[in-house]
Parts: sequence; structure tokens; C-alpha cells
Amino acid sequence: MSFLDLVPDWLLIHGPAFLMALPLIMAAITAILPNKRVAWTSTFIVTAILTLTAFSIALYNVEVGTTLYKMGGWAPPHGISLVIDALNAPVIVLIAVMSLLTVVYALPATVAEIRPNKRAPFYAAFLLCTAGLLGMVVTGDAFNVFVFLEVSSISTYVLVAMGAARDRRALSAAYNYLILGSIGATFFVIGVGFLYMETGTLNMADMARILADLDGGSRVAKVAFGFIIIGLGLKLAMFPLHTWLPGAYAYAPTPVTTFLASTATKAALYLLLRFTFFVFDPSYAYVADILMFILVGLGVIGMVFASLQAIFQTDVRRMLAFSSVAQVGYMLLGIGIATTASVAAGYLHLINHAIIKGGLFLALGAMWYRFGITRMEDFRGLGQTMPLTMGAFTVSGLSLIGVPFTAGFISKLNLTVAAADAGWLWAVGVIMVSSILALIYIGRVLLLAYFQSPPKVNGVEVARNEAPIAMLIPMWFLALSSIFIGIKSDAVVGAATRAAEFLLGAG
Repeated sequence: MSFLDLVPDWLLIHGPAFLMALPLIMAAITAILPNKRVAWTSTFIVTAILTLTAFSIALYNVEVGTTLYKMGGWAPPHGISLVIDALNAPVIVLIAVMSLLTVVYALPATVAEIRPNKRAPFYAAFLLCTAGLLGMVVTGDAFNVFVFLEVSSISTYVLVAMGAARDRRALSAAYNYLILGSIGATFFVIGVGFLYMETGTLNMADMARILADLDGGSRVAKVAFGFIIIGLGLKLAMFPLHTWLPGAYAYAPTPVTTFLASTATKAALYLLLRFTFFVFDPSYAYVADILMFILVGLGVIGMVFASLQAIFQTDVRRMLAFSSVAQVGYMLLGIGIATTASVAAGYLHLINHAIIKGGLFLALGAMWYRFGITRMEDFRGLGQTMPLTMGAFTVSGLSLIGVPFTAGFISKLNLTVAAADAGWLWAVGVIMVSSILALIYIGRVLLLAYFQSPPKVNGVEVARNEAPIAMLIPMWFLALSSIFIGIKSDAVVGAATRAAEFLLGAG
């Protein structure tokens, strides 16, 4: 008996709609719950159900292929459809799993970082954000992408601002995120408007068919693609449109930072893939030019300059934030090369980076929870005072660098091979340089943690004080997942390859 035999038929049929409806409904209920513990329990149950649903849908997709769900029974393109295919199924699982791990971690973290009267609204906003991310990934309607993009974004602004209980700079970070996020959403919806003007439809599959009949469309389609690239570039923190990210990651509550780093930019990157390779096509001259000169160019610059910025940070949160900008560059490089192998490598790094950066931010949040530290010099001797937490940080950090037998190594190896096969030997050099820079900024933290003595208070070294078990479980789950992928990568690499073949029409 397989796992799918245990899943009720109605869940496999209505699962795409259920993924959005459940967190939307429960967000409204959770917001008015009087007891913070009940609010956490409600959110935990919802995210656990979402995770089981996402796994079921992904396995069902592998078995039967692309499925289409017609909202209200109205067939596309006139009705709104939800689509599960090889491209979005792994991203759905990623968002659901990270939401569950974040909620487990949030049980102790919110006590330290969120005011008591804000905890129920915090979980409600978190469920709204999750619903928005899942909605923008499963919908087959371009305007619905914008709607769910705004649902996730508006709730994210609130979540970032709730970090003001720990650091007042969270308010300015949330405001900056609000302004730039709104600009990005405006560019995106203008692009969708131009696409509707060109094609007369909002269904993405129908848009693709009509644009193909028009050989890529007129100037209107070209303008639409430009607006969409800029809008999504802001959302995924593409260099130099990343200025909102360091502040948002550094000053938001730790559970929020972890969830954003693992899912929000990844969902935006998924949309970039969907529009670039599915709605449009790299065979169109203007798409090929943007891939070559914009995505590859800015991606490579981001890989180097953001890594250099990370080296000179004194706050580890900001260091990891600039690192995320650099890692987005790896993904853009894979997308820009535009071969099946390179797109698969970029997609693979999308998944692996979510696991890696999630583990790093969870460990960093536990360090703040116990000792209130985020600055580099405060990490002295942390390998002795928090060995389990620092161990998880170390594993994820080594994976970020690309050490063999880690998920990061698998990503970079596949991207390097794809670039070399395409004749882009200079890109191989950039990947090597960026990895060396990652070794420098991660190595600084590890040297302080393992080769310096713990600080002394009244002449006595700080005693061992490990993180709570609710924090250790999620961070070690991600750290061990990184090692598992590094040793046995067939499943994840296979999922990435299927997604690339689906996009480029090779499968």
C-alpha cells in the first residue's frame, strides 16, 4: 500500500483550492483567539495539514502528471484555474514544510520577540502570508498571481514590523519594504495589464498560446515582459533591487526572517521561471536578450558584490541577508544560461538554498534567544556554550560555502557543469570566486565560535546554555536535510530536472 492509498480522494481532487482556503479561513479565526497558546496550536494544526496536503499533491503529480482544478466549475480561459505541475509541486512542498518548521520554532521564539497582546495577530498574519504564497504558486491566472502576491506582501509588512518589540529599527525596515514592495507589485500588475491588452486573456496557458501564434507579440508584449521582470526582480531581491532585504531580514522576528528567506524570494523566483519560460519563450529575441544581458549580468554582479558586502558586515543577520542576495545570483545565472541543465541547476539551488538559509537563521535566532547576540564579536566561544546550536549553524554554513556532501555542493556542482557544457567558462570562474568569498564570511564566524574562548562575566566564563528543544528540532531537521541531499540527491535533482524539462519542452 502506497502513501497515496491512504489519502482521501477529495483531498487529491480539491487539494489545490484547499491549500489556499484553509489558511485564509483559519487566519480570520486565529486573529480573534483570546489565548496565545490556543493561537499557536491552531496554527500548528493548520500548517501540519498543509504539509500533508502538499506532499500528497506532489506525489500525485509525479504519478499522473499535470492536473487542472476549475474554480466554480468554470473551465479556463474564462474561469479561474489552479494548476499543479512539475514546476510548482516542489515549491508547494517547500512552502508548506517551512511553514510547519517555523511554527514549531515560534513556540519559544515569540515569547522573547513578540508582545503578548500581539501573538494571536502574529499567527493570523503568518497564516495569511502562507496562504498568499501558496496561492501565487498554484494559480493559473496572471491577475490572481498579483492578488495573492499582495496578500502575502501586506501580511509580511505587518510581520516585519512586529520585530519592533526587539528592535525599533524593524519599523523603518517594514516601511522601506512596504514602499519598494508596492513599487514591485505595481510594475508587475502593469505588465499583466499590457499582456491582457496584447492577448485578451488572463489565463497564463492561454497567454502562452496566443503569444506563440503572434511569434512573441508586438511592442506591447515586449513592454509587458520588461515590467514583469522589474516587478518580480524587486520581489526576489535581484541585485541592485535588493535594498529592502537586509533591513527586513535583520530586524524582523526570527521566525519571520526564516520563513521569508526560505519561501518569499523563492516563490518570486518561481514566478520568474513561469513567466519567462512558460508564458513567454526564450526563443523570442527580446526574451533571450533580457536573459543574457539583464538576468545573467545582474546575477553575476550580485554574486560578487553582495558577497563582498557580506564580508564587511559586523551584524551576522545582515551578513546572511547579503549572502541571500548573492545566492539569488546563482539562480539567475542558471536561468539566464537557459539550457535544460542550467535551469535545473538554478531550480535545484532554489530548493537547497531555502533549506540552507532556513537552518542558518534558525540557529542565529536561538543564539539571540539565549544570549541576545547578533554581532560578530559576540560569537566568541559559542561552540562551547551552545554546541548543538552552533553545530547546526556550522553544517548549514558549510553547505552555503559548497563543501562536498552538502546540498550546497550539489547545487554548485550542477550549475558549474551546466555552465561549462554551455561554454560559459567565465561563469565557472565567477562561481568559484563567490564560493571563496562565502568561505571568508562564514569562516569568520566559525573561527570566533570554535577557536576563541567564551567571554567572562565577573571573571567566570559563560556557562553552557543550549537552545530549547522546540528550536533545536527545526534547525537540525534542516541541517540534516542538507547533509542527506548532499549524500543522496536523486530525489531533489530529479524534481529539478523534471521542472526544467517541463519548462523547456524536453519532457
